[in-house]
Amino acid sequence: MAEIEQFLIAQGGAVYDTYIGPSITVMRVEATGCGLRPLLGVPEIAIIDLPPEPDLAAQPMVALDAGGVPPVLDPTEDAPVIGVLDSGVNDHPLLNGLVVARHLGEGIVDDADVWGHGTSVAGTALFGDLRDAIPAGALEPVGRLAVAKVVGDNGRFPERRTVPRVMDTAIRTLHADTGCRLFVLSLGDTNANLPQGRVGPWAATLDALARELDVLVVVSVGNRGRPRPFMSATSEELVTVYPTYLLEPENRLAEPAGAANVMTVGAVAGGTGLDARHAHDANVRPITQEWGEPSPFTRVGPGAGGVRKPDVVDLGGTAVFDVPSISLAGAPHLPAAGVITLNHRYTEQYLTAAGGTSFAAPLLIHKAARLLRRMPNASANLLRALLVGAARSPDAFERRLGAMTAAERVRIGGNGVVDPIRAAYSDDHRVVLYAEDALEMDQFAVYRLPIPPEFRTGGDRTIRVSLAYDPPVRRTRNDYLGTKMDFRLLRGIDEAELFEHFRDRDKSLEGAAPAVPERFKCKLQPGSDERASNTLQTASITFKRDTGDYGEVYYLVVRCLSHWAVDQVLDQRFAVVVELEHQPGIRIYNRIRERVQVRT
Repeated sequence: MAEIEQFLIAQGGAVYDTYIGPSITVMRVEATGCGLRPLLGVPEIAIIDLPPEPDLAAQPMVALDAGGVPPVLDPTEDAPVIGVLDSGVNDHPLLNGLVVARHLGEGIVDDADVWGHGTSVAGTALFGDLRDAIPAGALEPVGRLAVAKVVGDNGRFPERRTVPRVMDTAIRTLHADTGCRLFVLSLGDTNANLPQGRVGPWAATLDALARELDVLVVVSVGNRGRPRPFMSATSEELVTVYPTYLLEPENRLAEPAGAANVMTVGAVAGGTGLDARHAHDANVRPITQEWGEPSPFTRVGPGAGGVRKPDVVDLGGTAVFDVPSISLAGAPHLPAAGVITLNHRYTEQYLTAAGGTSFAAPLLIHKAARLLRRMPNASANLLRALLVGAARSPDAFERRLGAMTAAERVRIGGNGVVDPIRAAYSDDHRVVLYAEDALEMDQFAVYRLPIPPEFRTGGDRTIRVSLAYDPPVRRTRNDYLGTKMDFRLLRGIDEAELFEHFRDRDKSLEGAAPAVPERFKCKLQPGSDERASNTLQTASITFKRDTGDYGEVYYLVVRCLSHWAVDQVLDQRFAVVVELEHQPGIRIYNRIRERVQVRT
């Protein structure tokens, strides 16, 4: 590092900042082309790129009626704290007493939200979409806020600081000062010049922090950088070729949305984006039609190495084609096209409409906070597993993308939209079981799942398994994850036979493990190969026929597979969630609860 710095200075350049992390080193420099060109041949230098530019846009005021805004209830004493890393949060009256900490990134002089992004994100994180919250009669914040202003008043990161250092300092500070375990990051660099299949330094920093601090970080996938399909001539073609253009290579998710240990969120529309005034207006053409269709601006996966991303999607709004101006329009000019949230210029108007994947991310962190409020001791892995296990693809999404393959639909919509009620509660016909645990390298755990008689017959029944773990990462290795985990669901097999198959063995002396007959395997979808690279996995199987022959116990096998971290990590922590769901009216909750209590 010293030699590189000396060389740059000798060439008339300057080194402003150096961040040295567990697997990456990043320098913030100013240099001429003559100074940088020789460095391209230095093997220790992986990439030279322009500084990231945040993927956000200032939202002017929208004239919404604020007269009916109800009062804000006080959160409970033990309400979770949500960390918002953005352009700052202003002292909006609806946030009075709800901001418990503020942090200024290096090089940022004041905490005001001049750019106008962070206040709206924070409002969505606390209250959700105010379009839904206001009719309830009182606004109930899901928690409190810890704010880190990491973007300056010009909408850019500090000029002389590396983004990994800014993120590392902000998250560590808020975590240490407030105990904050939930973070939302609605920023992204759509211009990141990353080699194919590699994770960026920003993402790697978030992954390391999520593991070290046991925190849940939610990141938006980023918005499209152009208002039309990349291969098209006009914005109007956005209407005619939607949603196919979303799969264009140029529309891949933005840095740091490829991070492995975070939850990445894409966006879906809330409808056409038009209100009653435009019902018969020939001058506007909607792109989306129903709630749950992909937002026209959402970015898509996969992540590095084919990782399934985004993890989930949530409401981000839509856009319409404005015929007279031959351009796209959306929130805030069309309030129906976005999420209703707080306006940073609150003296002019309390509320505004905002659109973008930036607002899908705080909607997910809002759901995570509701879950953490109910389960305050839950690990970040358990929160991730419960959330993804409660995600389903909207019917409108499946209809609109019906001509695409399943793999293409996953690239756009991930595992679907999270149902917060499903994530937090069981009911009479649906039971959620979970475990938090840790495994040594190359070991496995077996969980016995009680299957009552009612679940073995009587129509469609579904078992869904979700797994979350937080491996160490190293960006300098071809295999980014230090450990990998997977799961299998078996039935009707003898326990001794099961353990014999999965136990560690010396193949040179004992030979290969005995195979498990196919009839004992539950064919979960997606299969193990499709989800093998993800630290957040979910798969399910639906039974339509009688399964009484397979007995009253199924076996869930969770395995930890060592990679390059075998000599560095004693064990890998994880959380696993199993949901058993029968038809409404068929009660299985009490029967399973009795069996679980007996086992305990």
